[in-house]
Amino acid sequence: MTHTRRDVFLGLGAVGLLGACANGVGGRGGATIDARVDATLAQLYRDYPATRQLADKSAGLLVMPLVTEAGLGFGGGGGNGALRIGGATVDYYNMVKASGGLQIGVQQYSHVLFFMTDDALQTFRRSGGFAAGAGIAYATPQKGEALAAETTTSLAPVIAVIFGQSGLRVGATLEGVKYTRIIP
Repeated sequence: MTHTRRDVFLGLGAVGLLGACANGVGGRGGATIDARVDATLAQLYRDYPATRQLADKSAGLLVMPLVTEAGLGFGGGGGNGALRIGGATVDYYNMVKASGGLQIGVQQYSHVLFFMTDDALQTFRRSGGFAAGAGIAYATPQKGEALAAETTTSLAPVIAVIFGQSGLRVGATLEGVKYTRIIP
């Protein structure tokens, strides 16, 4: 598929607009992100009760309360969240996502990365910027559907639960996600 200059400029514009969105960093950034993380976890546990068992078995959680994506040919997305260990926030992270391919639309969602081993958590924390990809099991439960911790913990050292989707984005994409530690 060939992309015109218009596609490239629209895609880059979408990434720029996403970067300009209110992101909770600056001023009361840490408190804002923590409040959003608390609300996101409450919704996750309410809508998918079995994820509480997953959290109890995990070494830590990276909670991204709101990820916004937009694309027309090329696209991007991002959001901010917090890494929690033992229920306490230890670091804040920014997520940036780039994509290219046949796509159009905008969507928002929440996601939580469950680090199921201490090694996976330490690898994440030591890295200068963690790129999501191989080694992550994705779970996208539907409302009312059970997510069994016993069956998912054996799949991968990191499990991503994606939920609360809204908006419409159509197409097949090749995506890359990078998480970087931030100071709010």
